[in-house]
Amino acid sequence: MPEFKRVLVANRGEIAVRVLRACQSLGLETVAVFSDADRDAPHVRMATFARNIGAPPASESYLRADVLLQVARETGADAVHPGYGFLSENAGFAQAVMDAGLVWIGPSPHAIVAMGSKTGSRKLMQAAGVPLVPGTVEAITDEAELIRLAEEMGYPVMLKAAAGGGGKGMRRVDDPDQLLSGFRAARSEARNSFGDDAVYIEKFVVNPRHVEIQVLADMYGTTLHLFERDCSIQRRNQKVLEETPCPVLPEVTRQAMAQVAIQAARAVDYVGAGTVEFLFGGDGSFYFLEMNTRLQVEHPITEMVTGIDLAQAQLRIAMGEPLWFAQDDLTMHGHAIECRVYAEDPAQNFSPAPGRITAYREPGGPFVRVDSGVTVGFEVPIYYDPMIAKLVVWGRTRDDAIARCDRALREYRVSGIRTSIGFFRQVLADPAFRSGVYTTGFITPEFLEGLSHGEERSEELASIAAAIAQFEVDHAPRPGATRSEGSAWKRAARWKSSHRVKG
Repeated sequence: MPEFKRVLVANRGEIAVRVLRACQSLGLETVAVFSDADRDAPHVRMATFARNIGAPPASESYLRADVLLQVARETGADAVHPGYGFLSENAGFAQAVMDAGLVWIGPSPHAIVAMGSKTGSRKLMQAAGVPLVPGTVEAITDEAELIRLAEEMGYPVMLKAAAGGGGKGMRRVDDPDQLLSGFRAARSEARNSFGDDAVYIEKFVVNPRHVEIQVLADMYGTTLHLFERDCSIQRRNQKVLEETPCPVLPEVTRQAMAQVAIQAARAVDYVGAGTVEFLFGGDGSFYFLEMNTRLQVEHPITEMVTGIDLAQAQLRIAMGEPLWFAQDDLTMHGHAIECRVYAEDPAQNFSPAPGRITAYREPGGPFVRVDSGVTVGFEVPIYYDPMIAKLVVWGRTRDDAIARCDRALREYRVSGIRTSIGFFRQVLADPAFRSGVYTTGFITPEFLEGLSHGEERSEELASIAAAIAQFEVDHAPRPGATRSEGSAWKRAARWKSSHRVKG
């Protein structure tokens, strides 16, 4: 059986922190890696060992497989956990780790290759009888053929990078005039993001839900599902808020979708944690989208409703343990919601907003969890995804979870940078979200027009007022002393009075 005692975590930010904690809870030593931009990041201080791996751009640090393997050798690591993003779905890196005699904490390179290519996985799922969104199973290179296929399918259509993920290399095309420019843009973005410009076309399903099934599989042929997550609140085809269970998924569809997910995993002899993603139509139909051969960003909400630690499960499966529970042992308890907190400005079309965090306070209380990769004084870099934390809450019912999430968002304080915290409060208050009847088109230009910086400005003024109040305490005159008109205490009191924060 594979054994390991020291794990190199080949990632950064909140997912590096998450995996480090899982390792430590199992008594494993850890190795963190960091670029020059992440020298002061929390994950660096948490690990048993930490090593610098290069300049801030990911291509010069977190994507350097050779450097990561060198660090593993130098620190005596005997296993590698890739987190998500970066090299987590790179079959070449997985194979290199295994060739170096280390344990790869993830599925086999074969499974990564089979599911990593969107066109390849479509072929595989088609052969396995899994329902697919109408489209091609081969990448398209000929523009004339693209025009013919789009006309045959009928607009709107979706162009997708074959090696893609995270909303990169995707373009919705609503009419023929947009087709060729969208195709060229998708290929360019795919080439820059994944080193592969292959793009395919599929019919755009109007007003769908994005629903995914979490699977776990051990080395002995047991594959189980851990129910679904609804990931339909998206901006630029990237998820920003997730919940479980899906509020509109019929039980019969849930079971059918789960069985298809298990079928998909078994088709590639999958081992470890993975996610099978579907489009769910309002008529009850569902279609296979892709399989992510890694831990998902939104995995905490599944942990909240099932009680299964998925990061620990990855480690235990990689150690050769059989799954320690059966499908019938798994049930969903309550409702969970995750908000991805980004350093970005939703009012400016979610433009990144890097900078130094000058104050940071996470919410607390029962059934509130924050997976964070930042702290006070940390400089959020421009080089990586702008997500800085994930707020995860649980409630006995969906309404309970929404109320707790809103309370936690009100309690969350981040100063020095713009964040998406206020945006999530607006989502939670929206009648369509509250009803549970929403689609992947939830975030519209009209929705964004309602955003403002008022809440953040109020928080800035509140911070200033608190500092002034402390100044008063520190400089208050002793009993019996006089306070001259020009004293610092008097000037501060007058400033506070004239700039008092409302409400």
